[in-house]
Amino acid sequence: MEQYRVGRTRKDRRGFNLVMAFAIAAYAMMSVSGVVHADEQKQELNWVQGSGQEVGLGTIAKLKLQPGLVFLDKDDTVANELSYGGVPSNKEIGSVFPTDENETWSVFFDYDDIGHIADDEKNDIDADALLQSYKEGTKAANKETTEENHLFVDGWDVPPTYDDNLHSLKWSLLAHDNNNETLINYNVRILTREGYISAILVSDPTHLAEDRKSFENIVLSNFSVNSGEGYADFDESTDKLAEIGLAGLIIGGGGLVVAKKVGLIAMLVILVKKFGIVVVVAIAGLFKYLRRGRKKDEATIMPNNDPNVPIDSDPRP
Repeated sequence: MEQYRVGRTRKDRRGFNLVMAFAIAAYAMMSVSGVVHADEQKQELNWVQGSGQEVGLGTIAKLKLQPGLVFLDKDDTVANELSYGGVPSNKEIGSVFPTDENETWSVFFDYDDIGHIADDEKNDIDADALLQSYKEGTKAANKETTEENHLFVDGWDVPPTYDDNLHSLKWSLLAHDNNNETLINYNVRILTREGYISAILVSDPTHLAEDRKSFENIVLSNFSVNSGEGYADFDESTDKLAEIGLAGLIIGGGGLVVAKKVGLIAMLVILVKKFGIVVVVAIAGLFKYLRRGRKKDEATIMPNNDPNVPIDSDPRP
């Protein structure tokens, strides 16, 4: 293993972020046996190159994919995760990456149909109480792990805030590991008719501010929920209600008690997916492997401009 250092190149930092991302599942799912090896899962992926066309995020939302970005649909997002040892959640609906190798960010989308989440807490979110719950949950989790895997929550980078226009929550936590390395991520939860969409920006502490601008300006601003699936489309006579509110969503979808019990399900530090608590693990060369796979698949990268071809169609035999 190798340690993440401030002096690494942007490419190496991105490799670290991706390694950290796939390591998330290890801690929360230690009972899962077997490891999916990259060589066993290596396959061609359909990287869709952005030209301003719409791409589908499952059947729940869509994205106008801008030039300079590439997109993987839900099936290829899962395949990509498996290729580097990740554990898919089966809630993936797509992922976005910049084509510029000097860019260090990526965005992953999931959809969870847990029911309609009431936003009546939007003006009463207690950021201090939520932060304390994060800290207590992480402290409890540290007792169950080796010292080298301990995590420490430092505070909010961006405290939880609610956007009435998008019906979304956003927040970002600051934390550090046992080597005093800074961990950070940026989360957006978009409420829908019967659930929520997770949009998680993966970056590094040095570039998070600029990467957040890219995320908001060229990804989130071009995102929209499909007609009939929006928050305002909720029908209380037919649609199910979620058992959690906004605070429960921030703390991980299971409420404060669950977060403390399992050691902070929603820690989401450097989170690519919402698999569980982060394990501080780094393996050299993962990013280079992913880049090799992407270059090998370059022949399959194509803009999807044909309106007669379903967005989610798979051209592979």
